[in-house]
Amino acid sequence: MRTKKKGFTLIELLIVVVIIGILAAIAIPKFANTKEKAYIASMKSDLRNLITAQEAYFSDNNSTYGSSTTALGTTYRASSGVTVTIGTVTNTGWAATSSHTSTAKTCAIAVGGTATNEGEPVC
Repeated sequence: MRTKKKGFTLIELLIVVVIIGILAAIAIPKFANTKEKAYIASMKSDLRNLITAQEAYFSDNNSTYGSSTTALGTTYRASSGVTVTIGTVTNTGWAATSSHTSTAKTCAIAVGGTATNEGEPVC
């Protein structure tokens, strides 16, 4: 009498490996895209926080805006990995850009002056 051996055949194991490979090929790009969206959200959030800091500086310093993030003092601090640069500053408005070390995209914002989409970060 022969006893029946229990276990998986080689074909069954190969099919499972192929299915796992297909699922991984679909999932990995989705996760990479999610990470970049998080970096962009962080840059936009920092630009929105800059608006609040600039308005506080404006009210405390005789109606002038801060020309750099260091001029704003402790009222503004960018997130980790985010670099915010204040560009053009006038008596009626200012513009700034932000970038992140982990993405090539940049975001910009403008308030007052000749700003289109005033106060809305654009990436």
